[in-house]
Amino acid sequence: MAARWPAVAAVAGGTALIGLHGWSYGNWINDDAAITFAYARDLVDGAGPVLQPGAEPVEGFSNPAWLVLLMLGKVLRLFDTGAIFGVPDYVLFPKALGLACCAGVLAACHFAVKRVTRWAWLVTLFAGGLLAAIPSFVIWSLSGLENPLYALAVAWLAALLFRAVAEGRVPDVRIGLCAGLLAVLAALTRPDGAIFVVVYPVVALVFAQRLVPVLISVLAFAVPYGGYLLWRHAEFGRWVPNTAVAKNQQPPSWSDAGRVVEPVEYLGWPVVLAGLATVALAFWLVPALRRPLVAWLVPLVLALAAYCVLNPEPGGEFRFATPLWTMAALVAALSAVEVMRALSVRWRTVLAVVLVAAAVPSAPALADSGRGFANGPVVPLCQIAERYGRLFNGYADTIGLRAGSVLLPDIGGTALTSRLRVVDSVGLADARIADLVSTGDFAGLRDHLFDEVKPTFIHTHVPWSDVTGLTSDARLAVDYAAVVLDRTGKNGDWVRLDALDGDDLVNLRAYARVTVPRVETERAAAVTGRCGDVLRPGQVP
Repeated sequence: MAARWPAVAAVAGGTALIGLHGWSYGNWINDDAAITFAYARDLVDGAGPVLQPGAEPVEGFSNPAWLVLLMLGKVLRLFDTGAIFGVPDYVLFPKALGLACCAGVLAACHFAVKRVTRWAWLVTLFAGGLLAAIPSFVIWSLSGLENPLYALAVAWLAALLFRAVAEGRVPDVRIGLCAGLLAVLAALTRPDGAIFVVVYPVVALVFAQRLVPVLISVLAFAVPYGGYLLWRHAEFGRWVPNTAVAKNQQPPSWSDAGRVVEPVEYLGWPVVLAGLATVALAFWLVPALRRPLVAWLVPLVLALAAYCVLNPEPGGEFRFATPLWTMAALVAALSAVEVMRALSVRWRTVLAVVLVAAAVPSAPALADSGRGFANGPVVPLCQIAERYGRLFNGYADTIGLRAGSVLLPDIGGTALTSRLRVVDSVGLADARIADLVSTGDFAGLRDHLFDEVKPTFIHTHVPWSDVTGLTSDARLAVDYAAVVLDRTGKNGDWVRLDALDGDDLVNLRAYARVTVPRVETERAAAVTGRCGDVLRPGQVP
């Protein structure tokens, strides 16, 4: 038992460093996470895989494994129920899951490297420190989204193969089976996770040249993943998530390779070059690491490839790079510790000076990135719930509207709080709109919205106003009246004229004059997640 304490302390210490960094982002949860929250609520409540009860089934989520964990939390009354220790559980539960996954990543690191080094605890703690120093990793691991589970699946797949190579057990059928199951976990956590199905076949064919365990691994992946694809098609009529259609994800092209410099520039060229040099030294000076490190470089390269292929998220702070940061930290930590052990005291000093000097330019840049995000995080759930969910409920109450709909581009917090039917102008949770957006048929999109959907309320803002052309369409001026509108005419709220009667428009604008500035003034509080213990349809500001 005493021998385990260094491992426990290293995992706990590294996780604490990640959590301490995450504390600077307060209770922020990304609004896209709230889309999955809404699906988890409706599935547990018996409404089916829908954004809102009564809506058409659409796969507006792309993270079924993460969705299952949220559903489990709701069943256990740990999620979407109220406050725990004074913190809303829609904040606490997913962040706690995220930290638990980070601890699992570090546990995978220790499990792998203890086979090749007596300093496994130091490698693990160092890896935790490196991950904690990367704002992108911390931000998205504690965002409410699936990133930490994705990192966990990739880390354990890499750890399994590292140990298998180090112990000469790569051709073991059980290794192939476990690798296939971990790959399917990655694929069901994020669609791009399917790329990791090739990790074990590559490693096995390089080190074992045996086909049977490779086939076992592929089957272990293909059976459950194929089963999910069949269910997806039967339930939603698509082979890919509706979100992928809406985002118009394109097949890989050679031009994607140029994006490899983006994560390098984010970390800083000096520190990346120093890291690569350290890995090269590990191959040269520590023969015992050569083969196992190859098993880690395969998923590292695949994670980089997946990042380059995916459409970039606007203002996303490298949202899709989480497995890349994970593998880079594990490889760098092990290489640095083992190279230091292999060098003489004099050369250790030289290497330490080089690494510190390389990190000097990166440290303030990464710190500035983290502070900038803390001051203006990407689309906070609470801001969306307050501004678009609760505010439009207030609009509907003001004019005595019993049933209606609202069209807007931010739907997570809106779906959790709106009593109106939410129409997603981006198409993430609307199959028809997704088809139109993916083909660039924005004229057809406007025809569909103005002539068929006819939403009671419309909200739009740039860049969606420019992309969709909603605010320049003549039907907006003919069929709708502005409730709130900025000077550009591209950011505002509108109400359908045939939903009004008598003094409704006057009352609606009077309500907006009082309420909208208050909601906007309270934006800072919404950013940090102080928008109530529960989010329920029908709430008003």
